[in-house]
Amino acid sequence: MSSPIEKTATNPEKSSDNEVEVAQTKSEAALGGHVNPDDFGFSEAEQKAIIRRIDIRLVLTVGAMYCVSLMDRTNLGAANIAGMAVELRLQGYQYSIISLLFFVTYIAFQPPSTVIVRAIGPRIHLAAITFAWGCCMIGMGFSGNWQVMAGLRVVLGVLEAGEFAPLPSCVYLLSTWYTRYDVGVRNSVFYMVGCVAAAFAGILAYGIMHMRGLGGLGGWRWIFIIEGLITVVIGIAGYWLLVDFPDSKRATWNFLGQRERDWICARVQADRGDVKAPPFSLKAYLSVGKDWKVWAYALLFFNTTTTTYALAYFLPIILNQNLGFDVGTSQCLVAPPYVLAGIVMYGTSWIGDKYRIRGPIVAFNMLLVLIGLPIMGFHANNAVRYFGVFLVTAGANSNVPAMMSYQANNIRGQWKRAFCSATFVSFGGIGGIAGSLVFREEDRPQYKAGLYACITTSLANLIIVTLLSITFYSENRKADRGEKELEADEEDFQPGFRYTY
Repeated sequence: MSSPIEKTATNPEKSSDNEVEVAQTKSEAALGGHVNPDDFGFSEAEQKAIIRRIDIRLVLTVGAMYCVSLMDRTNLGAANIAGMAVELRLQGYQYSIISLLFFVTYIAFQPPSTVIVRAIGPRIHLAAITFAWGCCMIGMGFSGNWQVMAGLRVVLGVLEAGEFAPLPSCVYLLSTWYTRYDVGVRNSVFYMVGCVAAAFAGILAYGIMHMRGLGGLGGWRWIFIIEGLITVVIGIAGYWLLVDFPDSKRATWNFLGQRERDWICARVQADRGDVKAPPFSLKAYLSVGKDWKVWAYALLFFNTTTTTYALAYFLPIILNQNLGFDVGTSQCLVAPPYVLAGIVMYGTSWIGDKYRIRGPIVAFNMLLVLIGLPIMGFHANNAVRYFGVFLVTAGANSNVPAMMSYQANNIRGQWKRAFCSATFVSFGGIGGIAGSLVFREEDRPQYKAGLYACITTSLANLIIVTLLSITFYSENRKADRGEKELEADEEDFQPGFRYTY
């Protein structure tokens, strides 16, 4: 039987007259799931070349944007020990307040971001907010008191809410271009680029702080100014480098031809059947909240980000005050554990994609954290305690892309994906608030309360991922026996869906 593509172009005499109609028919067929990706005639080498182009253009670009996002929201620790605490006369909970206020607006503006990015496109949306928060960062370098700094952190939260939204905008965009078992490694590379590069921001901050006195400004101020300028440049570059959703009619700067984009759409449609978003319905969007699994994914991310943000905000301080390293050494020693984290997150994501598993990867990373935390907190030797930092950093940060893939593999429907991603990242923001508070000033230098909190959240994650994986296994068995169809309540329902456990 001839494919829909072949049926649209059987009369060569009319091919020139029907060129637009043929292209439109192909696109509609690809979006509707009526075309087998093999019908496009791309060889295996050509398919790999297309995916490689997407990897380079999309994954590295959003990775760079997330890099400056993570760097800009977590450089408080470096600035604090570089003189900010002294110059702004920070006392009591003021540093923690500055840290956590970011997350108030960051959480509140997550849900609308996934709707906005669909409406105006990720290229304009992400480039504009990246440029704006870079300007906000520069303003932090001129803060005269802690109240101004806190206010600018509130503004930063509004702007960055649109950047990591599934994480909602960047990972949402990635998930629309790749199939379920391609996305794990891409999520890890995306996060790894941002995470590892941002880790070296400590070394960058150490170099920048030596600019103190230049222009009459303290070294900590130059940390915000220089890193803010880097963000502004990346925001401008992002306008030309970012691409839109594969089903979008908006310009993509000749990134891929229509036939190649249609192949991508057909490929994703064949994998999970939700390449095209149905018309937005607020009722349908909010009804997703009735699925308990959505909140289980969110709790997983809350528990993980409590640890990752605690490390991001307090690791330089812990190295300085708890482990006894000087300021410069503390800033530089932040980087090596994140290098290990990059290796672990890529390796575990590759295994997850190859063997189509997600839950065991999350559990393995949590075990690294649970082994590392007691070593980091309670061993008598500082060198051994620093080894514990490696384990905690690697396990906690590797679980960010692992959980992104775990969540993305087990939901269907564009608006369910958008809602689930928004709640996922919002709870990650709440974890950021918790991470800003667990290492309290009165607990230094041991910070035992913070360590116990991180151990508790890690244990909770092991329980949640076990419950989810058991549920997925049971539901898949029922579907295999023909007793039910999974995710059948979605508007763009496609039979045969199975959970990944």
